[in-house]
Amino acid sequence: MPTQRTEHLIQLINSLTKAEKRSFRLFVTRNQESEEILFLKLFEEISKSKTFDEESILNRIPAIKRHQLSNLKAHLYKQLLICLRLLARNTTVEIDLRERIDYAHILYGKGLYRQALDVLSKAKTVSLKHGKSLIALSILHFEEFIESQYITRSLDNRVNDLKRESRILLKEVEIIRRLSNFSLQLYGLYLNVGHVRNEHDQRFLKNFFESNLPDHDPEELDFFGKTHLYQAYMWYHYMNHDFIPYYRYARRWFDLFESNPAKKKSDTALYLKCLHNLLNALFMMERYDRFLPVLTILKEMDREGLIKNRNEQGMHTLFGYIQLINKHFMTGTFSEGVKEMPELVRLIDKNPFNWDQHRIIVFYYKIACMYFGSSDWSTAITYLNKITNTKSTDFRTDIQSFAKILNLIAHFELGNKILLEYQVKSVYRYLGKVSELQSVQLEIFKFLRKVPRMSEDNVREQFELLHTKLKKMEGGTFERRAYLYLDIISWLESKLERRPVEDIIREKFLQRSQTDVTAKASLS
Repeated sequence: MPTQRTEHLIQLINSLTKAEKRSFRLFVTRNQESEEILFLKLFEEISKSKTFDEESILNRIPAIKRHQLSNLKAHLYKQLLICLRLLARNTTVEIDLRERIDYAHILYGKGLYRQALDVLSKAKTVSLKHGKSLIALSILHFEEFIESQYITRSLDNRVNDLKRESRILLKEVEIIRRLSNFSLQLYGLYLNVGHVRNEHDQRFLKNFFESNLPDHDPEELDFFGKTHLYQAYMWYHYMNHDFIPYYRYARRWFDLFESNPAKKKSDTALYLKCLHNLLNALFMMERYDRFLPVLTILKEMDREGLIKNRNEQGMHTLFGYIQLINKHFMTGTFSEGVKEMPELVRLIDKNPFNWDQHRIIVFYYKIACMYFGSSDWSTAITYLNKITNTKSTDFRTDIQSFAKILNLIAHFELGNKILLEYQVKSVYRYLGKVSELQSVQLEIFKFLRKVPRMSEDNVREQFELLHTKLKKMEGGTFERRAYLYLDIISWLESKLERRPVEDIIREKFLQRSQTDVTAKASLS
C-alpha cells in the first residue's frame, strides 16, 4: 500500500468515534473469532498508537508477515468503508437510495423484473421527495432499460410516462449542474482574488457574471436550483462590496430553508453555510441587533440534534469560531476575545477536521487582528508571520497583503524603527508586484516611511493628516475593502486620543447601538 494510501488509512481510523470503532469490531467478528482476523489486529494497533510504525507492528503482531502488510492495509481500509456505509444508510439519503438501486440490480440479475421495478419505483419517489434529481434520473434510466428489454405487463402507458419523467428530470439536472458549476467558478475566483480592487476588476467580474449566468426561470427552480442561484449572486455581490444585496440573497437562502424545514436535517451542511453567509452579511453591515439571533440559531444546532457527522461537526466548529470572532470585532471586546484564542489555536494545530490551508490562513489573520485590537502587538506579529511565511501563495493575495501592512503597524507600535524602515520597502515592492497597492495602502506607506525620523510633535501632526485623508477615502467603492480587513481609522483615532484602540471601537459600537434603539423607538 503506497505511503499516501497508508496516510489515508491512518486519517480514517483516527476520525472514527468510539461508537464507530465498537461497531466495526462487531462487524468484522460476526462470523469468526477476533484472534483469527489479522486486519482487525492491525486496526487495534493503529487505533491505539494513532500512527503507523511498520517495525513496531511486526514486533507486536508476530502473525503478520512483512509481505502481508500492504494487502492487509488495503483490506482494512475497504472493510472500514463498508462498515461506515452500513452505519450511515439510515441517516444519509443518498446512501440509502444507492443501496436500493443495488438491490434492484440484484433482483434484475435473478430475473425478478417486477420486484426490481417495485424497488426502483419506491426509490424514485424518495429521491424526488428529497430533491435528488440526479439519482432519480439514474433510477429512471434503469427502469427504461428493464421495460425495454422485458415484457412486464406494465408497458401500455409506461413508455409515455417514462419519456415525460425523463424529459423533466433531464431539464432539472442540467440547470442545477450549470448553476452549481457557475457558483463554484465564482467561489474559485474569490479564493484567488478576493474583493474587486479597481474598475478593471469590477468590469471583469460584471462581464464574467453576466456572460456565464445560465438561462433560467426562477419559478421553475427547485430547492437546490435556488440554492446554487442564491450562492452565485451572493459571491458576486460580496466580491463587489455590495453588502446589502449580498444580505438579501443570504436572507432568501435562509427563508428557503425556513419554508423547507426538513432540508435542515437532510442537508445540514448547506444549512450551516447558509447561516454562515447570513451572519457574514450582517457583520459587514454592522447589524449586531440582527446578527445575535442568527448566531444563537447557529450555536443551538448541536443541541437540536442537527449535527450528525464529523463533517458537519467540523463546519459547525469552523463557522462558530469565525462568527464568535466577528462578534468581538463588532462589539470591540478584544481583550475578552483573546481569552478564547488559545483553544482555537490548539484546534488549528491538531486540525481534527482537516480544515484546508485557506481556512487556516483566514483564522490566523482574524486571530492576529484580535491580539492587535487588545494592544498585544508581539502576539499579533506572531500570527501575521504565519501568513506571510506560508508556502501556499496561490490564493487570497488580499489577506497576505493586508497581513503585511498590519505587521508594519504592529512593528511601529513596538518602536522597531530600523526593522520598520527595511520592511516598508519590501512590502511596497510586494504589493506592487501583486497589484494590491491602492490609495489607502499608499497613504499608510507614506506615513510609515516618514515617521521613524520624526519628532513626537511632528508624528502627531502626521497622524492627524493621515486620519483626514483616510476619512475622505472611507466611502470609496474600491477602498472599502481596506477598511474591512483593518480598522485603520479607529487605530489612528486611538493614537490621536491616546487611548487603546479597543476602547475606540467599543465606543463606536455603543453609539451605533444607541442610534438603532432610538431609530426603532421613533418608528414604533
